[in-house]
Amino acid sequence: MRILADLPDSDIKWLDQRAAELGKSRAALLREAVSAYRANERDWLEQGFGLWTRYGKGIDGATYEGAIRAQWVRSADERDRGGESPA
Repeated sequence: MRILADLPDSDIKWLDQRAAELGKSRAALLREAVSAYRANERDWLEQGFGLWTRYGKGIDGATYEGAIRAQWVRSADERDRGGESPA
């Protein structure tokens, strides 16, 4: 199906330049752009679901929180020991 779309002259010039660089038609670039846009059109819940697992944090939230808090405590203890002067 064909469509008619109004674009600013600067966008048309950019599309033509990019199409020439890639050896494609302006229409092919527009089809690819629409396909890419649709591929990213998932709802926010779908995008965020399982995010921790994807980045190697596939552990229970409470366990992860405990580990982070333990790092804070260790850092504070180390800082306090380093700040003491010998008696």
